[in-house]
Amino acid sequence: MAAAAVAAKAGAAMPRPRKRRRLLRQPQPAIYKPVGVPLKLLERTILLHEELESLRLADLEGRYQAEAAEQMGVSRSTFQRIVTEARRKVALALVDGNALQIEGGTFRVAAVRWHCTECGHNWEIEHGSGQGEPGLCPACGSRAIRERAGRRGRRRH
Repeated sequence: MAAAAVAAKAGAAMPRPRKRRRLLRQPQPAIYKPVGVPLKLLERTILLHEELESLRLADLEGRYQAEAAEQMGVSRSTFQRIVTEARRKVALALVDGNALQIEGGTFRVAAVRWHCTECGHNWEIEHGSGQGEPGLCPACGSRAIRERAGRRGRRRH
């Protein structure tokens, strides 16, 4: 019997599936550690890829929460929870001398948006999909295509 059917039969509610967060680029796993201490001797603090993205948007780019949340495809309150947890984990790794391991999470890579100036068709190609830059509009076959500019956000000063 499927897990949902078992839970429904038992009267338990299944949790809502976790929404995939949108990241700007294909993430790479990484580990940062204190100098001079072998990795095998260190505790590890896991920072999820979407947590790193939240730090990039909020702290590096200085985006407002509403704008950063929209870019990641989550609500503002979810973005706040993600960035708060990310800051806590980075502080924990720095203060306690843990290795900071960046991996995992629930995410999808943002797409490059394209526009055909001939027929007005808009479409997206996901970063890292291997499709490369399109040569023709998929709707009309025209070569009059261009990359659509993403929404540029205001920066906090």
